[in-house]
Amino acid sequence: MSIKSDRWIKRMALEHGMISPFEDRQVREGVVSFGLSSYGYDIRVADQFKVFTNINNTVIDPKAFDPRSFVDITADVCIVPPNSFALARTVEYFRIPRDVLTICLGKSTYARCGIIVNVTPFEPEWEGTATLEISNTTPLPAKIYANEGIAQVLFFQSDEACEISYGDKQGKYLKQLEVTLPRI
Repeated sequence: MSIKSDRWIKRMALEHGMISPFEDRQVREGVVSFGLSSYGYDIRVADQFKVFTNINNTVIDPKAFDPRSFVDITADVCIVPPNSFALARTVEYFRIPRDVLTICLGKSTYARCGIIVNVTPFEPEWEGTATLEISNTTPLPAKIYANEGIAQVLFFQSDEACEISYGDKQGKYLKQLEVTLPRI
């Protein structure tokens, strides 16, 4: 398995639609950077957020998730309350090849502010917009800027295709377009 370079990512995005929309350079002026980097792609957060609320006093249960645990927000900036959590989605739509696995890491600009972004790996033949998990670990409200960078995706290509892909399994998060809540 090897990490893939900017040239490979660009070719796969342009010729095979692996990332759409695709920015073939790093955009940095006045924004949290996004776009193609040396060995990855910096993804953007869309303007749709689900922010945790305790107004309904529900218990968080991944097997029976209550959507009333969130407040829906569509905005250019999302304020995540202190010691709280939000879900969002990427601007980019991904189509992962059968012999590729990705790992996502939060950007240091946010991490240095106590904002942790968790994105699970994109498995072979997964496609869709990725749901992002954003934690504000600080005792202060935190701003998240829509349509700007939030995490970096690293692409690893195997020397052989997997036997059973996420697409073969028809995984529960396949082809998601919106912020997707936990499913069993």
